[in-house]
This record gives sequence, structure tokens and C-alpha cells, in this order.
Amino acid sequence: MGIINVTPDSFSDGGLHLQADAAINHALLLASQGADILDIGGESTRPGAVSISTTEELSRVIPVIQGIRDAGCELPISIDTIKPEVARKAIEAGATIINDISGLALGPELALIAAEHNASLIIMHSKGTPQTMQINPYYQDIVQEISSFLVEKAHIAKECGVKDIILDIGICFGKTVDHNWQLLSSLSTFATLGYPLMLGISRKSFIGKSLHIDTPVDRDISTALLHAMLLNTKMHILRVHNVNLMSQMRVLYSLLEQNRDKKGENYDE
Repeated sequence: MGIINVTPDSFSDGGLHLQADAAINHALLLASQGADILDIGGESTRPGAVSISTTEELSRVIPVIQGIRDAGCELPISIDTIKPEVARKAIEAGATIINDISGLALGPELALIAAEHNASLIIMHSKGTPQTMQINPYYQDIVQEISSFLVEKAHIAKECGVKDIILDIGICFGKTVDHNWQLLSSLSTFATLGYPLMLGISRKSFIGKSLHIDTPVDRDISTALLHAMLLNTKMHILRVHNVNLMSQMRVLYSLLEQNRDKKGENYDE
């Protein structure tokens, strides 16, 4: 999943793709580099971000979704929003996935919209709001608590009629650096919940703090290395900024797997 932030204040690329033409061109570039899904967001959810109006969010994302479709790109488009009206309008414009970083915290309406339009729904765990989530987040058992949260919300979505549900553990959304490492070391537990998983670690602050890399774009190689180290647990969607680098990793991994298969065939002979 390639990230297109149509915002002035996202932590990594705020302002780079705020204009519709720039965002559309970036989306088409990510598609050409090997993205399987395009994720369009019009409101920053970085820690401390200020919420914007529905009208402002719509004015940012709808022209971009329409422009991607007008350009002939048929990749699935995900709308990253917590607002029902934005989700509905985005689907009408051509989106097919709702990416809800609130985890249905505002009620089931996003799930109902997904069911009505036969759209996929990504349910992410977050603790608090962007304004409050990094103020001393605390868990007694973070893996168990997030697992229970995600299963409960997935059940609500199923009850609403959503057929395709993806879960996201919400790295950096109401978690300390240590919390994030605990979650990544426990991915196999989340893989047993019975739903596809999305992982969003790209350029995030816990990588920067752990490796003393202050500039988010300079965390791309570390992001790819960490993804490679986590390949033993199946993640269905990797949400990333640098699609080209991740596509290279996918090719290399595929070549290794092909040659492992050939080695097995030789042994059989």
C-alpha cells in the first residue's frame, strides 16, 4: 500500500502533495513502482495533529481520487479517514477500501458504509486521539488488550455486514517505543486472530528514536530492513512511503523462495 498524504502537516511528507495534481502524479508514480493499493489521506493523524472540517478533508481527497481514476489507474484505492461523509463520498468517487484509524471508536457508521458499498474495512487500534494518544500511554498486557480490541471491533463490523475486514495493530498510535517493539515481536499472535493484517511502520518515530535518525525520509532503509526481518510472519498489507524500495525487497524475496523450491526439487531427484 503506497501512501499519498494530501496534507500540509503529515509527519513525513506534509505539504509535498497538498495540491491535487501533485498528489495524483505521486499516486501514479507509486503505481508504476509496484504499489498494489493506493492510500489517500486528507487529514494528518500524527501525534498532536489538529482535526480539520469534513468540508476541508473532502476538498483535498475527492479531486485526487477522481484524478487517479480519470488517469486510468484501476488499483484499489483506500480512503484514510474517520469521517463517515468523507468515506461515503470517497467510495462514490472510486475508492474501494475504508482505512479507519479510530477502530470504529466513533460508532459503527463506517462499517455500515463499507457494508452498503461492499467495500473493505481496515480497523486499526489507537489509544485516544492524535491530540492525546502519546500522553503516557499505558497497558497492563498490550498484546492481549489490542487483540481483544481488534476482535471485538471486527465482530461489530461483521454484524454490520462487512465481508472483507483487515486489522492493524496501530504502531505508534498511543504506544511508547517499547510498546511498539513488544507488538512487532508478537506479530505471530495477531496472525492467529483470523483476519488479514496490515502493518504500518514506515518512517515512524520509534525507528528514528531507536536508531537516532531524526529525519523521517532517512528512515526508509531502516523501514525496509525491519520489514525484511519480519517476513517470517505473514502480513497481508505493508503500508509504506517508499514503494520502490519495498518492491525491490519483494523481488529479492521472491527470487530466494523460487530457488528454495528448486533446491527441494533437486533433492527429490
